[in-house]
Amino acid sequence: MKNRIFSGIQPSGDIHIGNYIGAIRNWAQMMDDYECIFCIVDYHAMAGKYDPKILQQRIMEAATVNIACGLDPDRCAFFVQSHVIEHTELTWMFNCVTPIGELQRMTQFKDKSKHQNQNINVGLLDYPVLMAADILIYKAEIVPVGEDQIQHIELCREIARKFNATFGETFPEPQAHLGKHKRIMGLDGKNKMSKSLNNYIGVLDTDDEIWKKLKSAFTDENRIKKTDPGNPDICNIYSLHDALSEADTISEVNQDCRKGRIGCVDCKKKLHQSLSFHLTPIRDKADFLFNNPDKVQEILKQGAMKSKKIAEETMREVRIKTGFR
Repeated sequence: MKNRIFSGIQPSGDIHIGNYIGAIRNWAQMMDDYECIFCIVDYHAMAGKYDPKILQQRIMEAATVNIACGLDPDRCAFFVQSHVIEHTELTWMFNCVTPIGELQRMTQFKDKSKHQNQNINVGLLDYPVLMAADILIYKAEIVPVGEDQIQHIELCREIARKFNATFGETFPEPQAHLGKHKRIMGLDGKNKMSKSLNNYIGVLDTDDEIWKKLKSAFTDENRIKKTDPGNPDICNIYSLHDALSEADTISEVNQDCRKGRIGCVDCKKKLHQSLSFHLTPIRDKADFLFNNPDKVQEILKQGAMKSKKIAEETMREVRIKTGFR
């Protein structure tokens, strides 16, 4: 039997190439080797500021782009988190075995508390417990994540251990799976690519929009003249080449940069060509799906039905072991 994996993505606006490189592309590449369950984690979005009037629109946009990026409903279950209510039921069970001190030391809780200090809500603190329930309701053994989520996976493993020790062996301790590109830097060259920091390229951005963003993108600050030797190892533009360009282009840019044979503008032009080649078929498929929303809704419906069967079976076992029959 194939090992089961689970991962999710928030419906928080434009899907950017950091999401694609760091998560969605990896998911698509894993579908043949694993039993894959992916979802739009809409409940997680409530922990931050969001507009309930456009939530459904955001969910559909995120689902559409994920499918356009390669998620195949014939090879994975893809659904919306809130459509499988067992996620939140298991969260409460896990709350009762999770020490509050473990949640308070989470790095992301501390960081997000600084950014939304007027809205430090319980959901923000409890976010990792819901994440653990998302994973363990399916008894997933592997979780594809970025390096910023490693601490959450360690907590998920701890929650599984505590539950198993208290109520009997029930859940596996899932392993984090890091892709080749663990952290995609934004166009500012200083922070992780993020919508909130406006340092991103959207998967659905047009070629003109992409070039406008690339023109002002940060590069190697030590290069003043085109002929100055550069260091691709510290250049965020090169890191995007490494993730998206063809092998020949990556090698050429690397060598030409180090020897001062190519300037930053030409390097960005080559990256623009790579992005256009890579993203055009995704944009075309997304356009088709936006014009046929029933197809997306049907995929989400079938994915929820498939996932709910697994979740219901897990919760039956959990209720019996915890005394709720």
